[in-house]
Amino acid sequence: MTRTTDGPPRTGIRLDAPAPGWAIDADVVVVGSGVAGLTAALRCTAAGLTTVVVTKARLDDGSTRWAQGGIAAALGEGDTPEQHLDDTLVAGAGLCDEGAVRALVTEGPDAVRRLIATGAHFDTDDSGVISLTREGGHHRRRIAHAGGDATGAEISRALVEAVRERAVRTIENALVLDLLRDDDGRTAGITLHVMGEGQHDGVGAVHAPAVVLATGGMGQVFSATTNPAVSTGDGVALALRAGAEISDLEFVQFHPTVLFLGADSEGQQPLVSEAVRGEGAHLVDGSGTRFMLGQHELAELAPRDIVAKAITRQMQANGTEHMYLDARHFGATMWERRFPTILAACRAHGIDPVTEPIPVAPAAHYASGGVRTDLHGRTTVPGLYACGEVACTGVHGANRLASNSLLEGLVFAERIAADIAAGGHARVQSASPAAEAPEDAPTCPLLVPEARIQIQRIMTNGAGVLRSADSLAGAAARLEAIRADADGADERKAAEPGVDAWETTNLLLVARVLVAAAAAREETRGCHWREDRPDRDDEDWHRHLVVRVTPDRTLDVRRTDSADFPPTVADAPREP
Repeated sequence: MTRTTDGPPRTGIRLDAPAPGWAIDADVVVVGSGVAGLTAALRCTAAGLTTVVVTKARLDDGSTRWAQGGIAAALGEGDTPEQHLDDTLVAGAGLCDEGAVRALVTEGPDAVRRLIATGAHFDTDDSGVISLTREGGHHRRRIAHAGGDATGAEISRALVEAVRERAVRTIENALVLDLLRDDDGRTAGITLHVMGEGQHDGVGAVHAPAVVLATGGMGQVFSATTNPAVSTGDGVALALRAGAEISDLEFVQFHPTVLFLGADSEGQQPLVSEAVRGEGAHLVDGSGTRFMLGQHELAELAPRDIVAKAITRQMQANGTEHMYLDARHFGATMWERRFPTILAACRAHGIDPVTEPIPVAPAAHYASGGVRTDLHGRTTVPGLYACGEVACTGVHGANRLASNSLLEGLVFAERIAADIAAGGHARVQSASPAAEAPEDAPTCPLLVPEARIQIQRIMTNGAGVLRSADSLAGAAARLEAIRADADGADERKAAEPGVDAWETTNLLLVARVLVAAAAAREETRGCHWREDRPDRDDEDWHRHLVVRVTPDRTLDVRRTDSADFPPTVADAPREP
């Protein structure tokens, strides 16, 4: 159920979970251990703030370590932040916030240098200069990479080592549940469930006046995705229940070149990095014809939404389930040196890219939208911050430029840490006692874990690469039926609190918001492709969609002018 209004409702919705049986105190709690979360934690710790990192699995199990291509920044000779800004704005299809993009591209090069100083090792040429490659949408070589195609793994390694060296407190194998707020409505910490931690086990709480969400994406809302199993939209769902604004969730980027493992393949799929095309691989159909020529000036290196749409159209025209990526001309040496991870993944599935083209098809990859923030990572809930894929900073607009995600995590995590440090100690000293979630707050009835596959298939069929009013209406109706079944379940059929039920309930909430936003945006823009509305409409839709959850768990969807982004939040602005 959705409705459109102008007022900002307050919520106190929470997951059905036991009361916390233990609690710890901190100045800052960071939820997530990718590039954004660990960078925020390291900077907060360096500022003298007692920081706790909460992560769903192990410290290095998030999406960052799966990033292959690299990190974009104007580091090369002749490149400039202004050129990087131009490429980002073009890819974002008119919905980027230019102030956010300017912060990204101007602060990005130094942020990468600080990452190197932290211990990350990037590939270099014989003279020791960082090697740079190109990816889709970039007019310059500005993608720094590590281990050939293992950039995320190297960044994760360096940050995890730094966190351990600096003795930052971490809680692994912990699923965040809900936000705690004090009597004044400010953030007061989180509730979480820890699995087998020893000293802290079961449901507990971390009391802190500043909470940084860096929980990553929501790719598991679809049947096939490049995201790891932990990407179940937990941060977005928590923020929605806490009353925060979510923006641009309809813009889900489907990576054009994911290794095709069969029409029935589900879960995390192997990614074939855009950097392979950046080094000269060609997209071809079954007859070997390059179909991107003439469709865009950059051909295979067009922005991702254009390539994904072209592949999908070609599949429809040919009546096939995939296209091919042909890089046989690389030869064995280049494959082994530049793309060892992709080479191994392909060979593990019986495909040798040295001698045969790689079957590829689009799959859900990255959420350009998320929890709405300002230029300092502050959300519309005082004391709650967000960075990385869980956030909507305004950088990505309607379509993320390739390899801007790791950079965004770095830059905005540093901005958040600076903002917290500027007022963090004062808030710690004057903060009200942390409040538990009120006993009478409405709860989300939990879904049985088996509903997860239903949700994923509904989303893939109704809100995937191709969308229409009919497909989205059907998806919304089926998702509402799942919610109604959970609401009406008696005690014998109700799902028991637990990780699988909490994750599935989070996925349903995120799916409902995504479908509502996609149905409301009656145009095609960026990675949002409406078959029934094939044209971009700047007159009516050069604006953002913002969604909140009302106390009765309906969705409040409203349109805002681009000039209204990012939001104004309760705290006075502070420069990092």
